[in-house]
Amino acid sequence: MTMPLDTIGLDLHKRETQVCILTADGELIERRIATTRARFTEVLGNRPRARILLEASTESEWVARHLESLGHEVIVADPSYAPMYATRSRRVKTDKRDARTLAEACRLGAYRAIHRVSDTQRHVRSELAVRDALVRTRTRYVALIKARVRSEGLRLTQGDPEFTTRKLAALTELPDLTRAELAPLVALLEPINTAIAAADHRIVALVATDPIVMLLTTAPTIGPVTAAAFVATLDVVTRFPSADQVTAYLGLVPSEHSSGERQHRGRITKTGNTRLRWLLVEAGWRILRSTHPDVAGLKAWGEAIAERRGKRVAVVALARKLAGILYAMWRDHAPYRATTHRAAA
Repeated sequence: MTMPLDTIGLDLHKRETQVCILTADGELIERRIATTRARFTEVLGNRPRARILLEASTESEWVARHLESLGHEVIVADPSYAPMYATRSRRVKTDKRDARTLAEACRLGAYRAIHRVSDTQRHVRSELAVRDALVRTRTRYVALIKARVRSEGLRLTQGDPEFTTRKLAALTELPDLTRAELAPLVALLEPINTAIAAADHRIVALVATDPIVMLLTTAPTIGPVTAAAFVATLDVVTRFPSADQVTAYLGLVPSEHSSGERQHRGRITKTGNTRLRWLLVEAGWRILRSTHPDVAGLKAWGEAIAERRGKRVAVVALARKLAGILYAMWRDHAPYRATTHRAAA
């Protein structure tokens, strides 16, 4: 006969964690401990195997792995799942009440477990996060430089941001005072460009042996970074039964507020991974600007939307379609076929 497990709710925070233990005998044990491996081992290491529920957060993965190493069953739950908090009062919110609510939800099974990403894709996600931070920093610097140049009645020529320093140097009409003001930013751009290039090389080397990433790069405007981000975000393609669920997961579908006869669709939801959504939108822009025959069908489809709704809406629509195409390629283990997608578009 299988003995019933104790259920434990953990309300995790950066420095301290509230622990609520509901034993199989009905005993309630509550503790507040430091969020460290040593304290988790001290408090829960010698207890019999238990089922532990905690919310997904920055700390949740390492805590879950450590508790699993102590022999417990750990569930990382979606914090946006409302039924998990059904027993909590809305008027009073404390860490102790939250931990009790999680323990009770664990006992009742009133939770929705999240997908926990594999070790390999966690590493890829970390590399992508570092690259994203570098790119966004460069974008802010370049935007400030362009704005300052425009304030002098001048403009930098169009082109990739890594060439900003060269374009600024070629702008002979720029006053010396303005050039001196921008010098600190210009001095930082070169090391940032070097760091971004190094990050790109690391990501390419990391995914070079991944057949799925290599497969997805056969799609137009999809390079190793975007393909790696797509695989790292979805992790397991069979989690999603359809392309519609993938686009919804990535926040590329319109929000909707409808009731009765009134129907209203708004901007995209922007849920899910911001980095991948941004990369897909950038790929959409590249399709609109491309002259390559492989993207002719997608480009014509996007241009038709742009005529009716504007380029920004068209680019988001292209990003949504690209997400569906990449999902289908991964699901079917099939390379991109321009003729197929030209007909579909």
